Amino acid sequence: MKKIIFAGVIAGLVLLANPCFLPAQDGEVIKLPPPQISGGKPLMEALKLRQSTRGEFGPAVNLTQQQLSNLLWAANGVNREKGNYRTAPTAAGWNNIDIYVTTSDGLFIYDAVAHGLKVVKKEDVRANSGLEGPAGGMMRQDFAKTAPCSLIYVADMEKAGGMKWEGEEVGATWSYANAAAIAQNVYLYCASEGLACILRAMIDPAQVAKSFNLRPGQKAILTTTIGQFAK
Repeated sequence: MKKIIFAGVIAGLVLLANPCFLPAQDGEVIKLPPPQISGGKPLMEALKLRQSTRGEFGPAVNLTQQQLSNLLWAANGVNREKGNYRTAPTAAGWNNIDIYVTTSDGLFIYDAVAHGLKVVKKEDVRANSGLEGPAGGMMRQDFAKTAPCSLIYVADMEKAGGMKWEGEEVGATWSYANAAAIAQNVYLYCASEGLACILRAMIDPAQVAKSFNLRPGQKAILTTTIGQFAK
């Protein structure tokens, strides 16, 4: 009996430590642990360490749930509960950037207010967040297939005051600016925590739309891939 209880405790600890072991169904919201909002490197040091890592990711060591919680809160979490204001600025108060998260365990959407992950599908779609090209070429992004996770920033025009993509230059420009602000938060978190990352604009929006089941008013515009530095 003691062995059974001990095994159960160990299994529970593994579930808490590794997001790839999350037991979830499509549509379910997985509650993340509270973000750790103290500690880390000073801002100026994080800015000094900020860098992009292309094709130099180390072994695919999955992020823990706590790391994922901290990462997503830093990206665009709620830092003022009254009004649900975020860590990243947003033009006209739109908050029209949805963060889709790909891991080996599936595809999720970050719910900032609930600070959780909504399960979109239990399928590894990491490969759809990068472009493939000739070996050594600038467009080769094979690392996206195996890196622990990518954050895909999807603009939703239904949240942008009724603006549309076609013929609405302001709407598109502001959406890119909103996504870029989130991406810089991710960079600074990764620099503070010693994680490798890279912001990528060379994605296939049509492929992402099909794989992620996006609506017509949604468009993937940028993505950040996160992992460990190669030794």
